[in-house]
Amino acid sequence: MKKNKKVSLLLTAVSALYFGCSNNSSNKTATVTDSSTVTQAKLPDSNNFKQTINNKPVDLYLLKNKNNVTVAITNYGGKLVSLLVPDSTGKLIDVILGHDSLKNYIKVKDNFFGTIVGRYGNRIAKGKFTLDGKSYQLDVNDGVNTLHGGLNGLNKQVFDAKQINGQQLELSYLSKDGESHYPGNLSVKVTYTLTDDNALKIEYTATTDKATIINLTNHAYFNLNGAGNKTITDNLLKINADYFLPVDSTLIPTGKLQAVKGTPFDFTSFKAIGQDIGKTDEQLKNGKGYDHNFVLNKHDLTQSVATVKSTITGISVDVYTTEPGIQFYSGNFLSKADIDGKGGAAYPHRSALCLETQHFPDSPNEPSFPSTVLRPGQTYHTITIYKFSNK
Repeated sequence: MKKNKKVSLLLTAVSALYFGCSNNSSNKTATVTDSSTVTQAKLPDSNNFKQTINNKPVDLYLLKNKNNVTVAITNYGGKLVSLLVPDSTGKLIDVILGHDSLKNYIKVKDNFFGTIVGRYGNRIAKGKFTLDGKSYQLDVNDGVNTLHGGLNGLNKQVFDAKQINGQQLELSYLSKDGESHYPGNLSVKVTYTLTDDNALKIEYTATTDKATIINLTNHAYFNLNGAGNKTITDNLLKINADYFLPVDSTLIPTGKLQAVKGTPFDFTSFKAIGQDIGKTDEQLKNGKGYDHNFVLNKHDLTQSVATVKSTITGISVDVYTTEPGIQFYSGNFLSKADIDGKGGAAYPHRSALCLETQHFPDSPNEPSFPSTVLRPGQTYHTITIYKFSNK
């Protein structure tokens, strides 16, 4: 299908950055209404994460800054387990969903809580792609498609962990040629850094010995009201994107870009996530809410690409990234089915949101999308920052 010249130029520009070689009636600011019911957060017991998987040790690692912001990370899948930040009263609030023990991460159906996802974050249509004339068939684990790397993605691998200091953790993993049916020995390094201005920086690098595809991200589920709170529909959201990718009924992009203006997908000014989520709209129907990639206007770390604010705790998070897209997911498939969240919480429908910085879904099958091909001699390098405040 033919594409608008303006759109083609936009996609060409974002691709070049890859390898480094409004709604006026909505609230403008988050006004704290009541944080008295929010509980002071506690970290999980690290002993519940000590185990050996595939002959490699698993543990829980802590990062802490001068403001007592604390991040708990397990090297099983590089998962963010807890992220404690102060609310407007100074109370520490855990703002991400997760589990209290490694066994619960292993036993439950893949929900990807806080994990590194790859080799390819998001969906690939029917698990098929062709690279340099050779066809590949990946695991199909999301209806007819591949999601977040397949059945044995990075979320299920044990990374080698190196604690650099009290505010930095380096994780590395070699994904061998053919693992999950991806080509090439892919050497991955993910570095988590907690800064003293309450920012969590995630830096990804990777190299390969054979042409492959790659699209890494983190799948943290945020609820700035506090993990376990029943909803995020009252959170205020802004995304600096004039276009999003419409999807078919299986959540694969159609290949077109659609302007957000005049649609429920317009977050160019702050509005409550729940304001338009119930509207009659084909794209909301396909996603069962928001589960779409937004095409970022700018993505060079100089300005935030998205911001979320809680009206209950006063906590805000600004997202910065070098990636051209961000997947906004409104927790549509959370179901409260299992009471195995932290502190025995059950996470109900739309009780968390994800802002997954990324290249576009199904890019290997859409030549007009920014390329996700990595070749020998190139270095994949991308940075995402989640910066918290409590104004």
